[in-house]
Amino acid sequence: MRQLKRYEGDKLMNLHGARILITGAAGGLGSKTTELLIRAGARVIGVDIRKPEGNWPGTRFVTADLTKREEAREAIDRAIEALGGLDILVNNAGTLSLQDAGIQPTLGSRHSMEVNFWALWNLTAEAMPHLLKTNGKVINIASLFAAVNAPLIPSYGASKRAVVAFSDSLRMQYHGRVTVTTMYPGFINTAIHTDAVRQGLSVAKIIDIRPLGLKLVSLEEPVAAAAAGVVRACRRQYRDVGTTRMGTLTLWAARHLPSFVDAFIRTRIGYMIRKGTLKIELDNPVFP
Repeated sequence: MRQLKRYEGDKLMNLHGARILITGAAGGLGSKTTELLIRAGARVIGVDIRKPEGNWPGTRFVTADLTKREEAREAIDRAIEALGGLDILVNNAGTLSLQDAGIQPTLGSRHSMEVNFWALWNLTAEAMPHLLKTNGKVINIASLFAAVNAPLIPSYGASKRAVVAFSDSLRMQYHGRVTVTTMYPGFINTAIHTDAVRQGLSVAKIIDIRPLGLKLVSLEEPVAAAAAGVVRACRRQYRDVGTTRMGTLTLWAARHLPSFVDAFIRTRIGYMIRKGTLKIELDNPVFP
């Protein structure tokens, strides 16, 4: 049985030669994480529903719709064939759109749950037999919106909270056999926000605080910093962690000061709507 080498008092894992599968590999966070993993010497298989731009040396891509079990199974089979085994699974793929929590779920709402949660479960289940052979690791990319409450994202927030609950259950059931880490990225300026911005909600504007026109603080996480956080999680034995230090601090605040965080977001969004900075235009609901 192949085991990854550890060093620094068994606290850090050497990723050289590590066999890693990452989903959402064509997106901003996924592609940057893939690049950094290859630099660290890992052997990487990327999976995404769309083909990536360009080619990363040392990696291969599998195009698959992971909401379909047969395609998830095929993606794992192709990864195992190429890598000879699996040490780390990074469930990074996701989608984001806006909905009204006070109306019946739309097709878009259900699609968010399918991509963000059920697809993750599909792929993890297919990967588990191989991860058990190597005492491997599952890294599930949730979101700070799994802990930070916000309007207009009921399916995204619910799906990411479901990822957290799934991770906790998986961790407990396979304790000592497979390591499970849940990560909570904050706002990263990537294409995942395109649909929400089209609908009028710009998280970038909400977290960019400029009193009197002066930039006071921005909670945006640079994609390179977030990707480095994912690579760090591949090396270490985290349970729950942000992709950056600011993200970890925000996660702590959301858990221990929820009323304060709720009030801040509610006040901030309300102010921006009244000022006209945000003009929310939800799509007409499409009922299944």
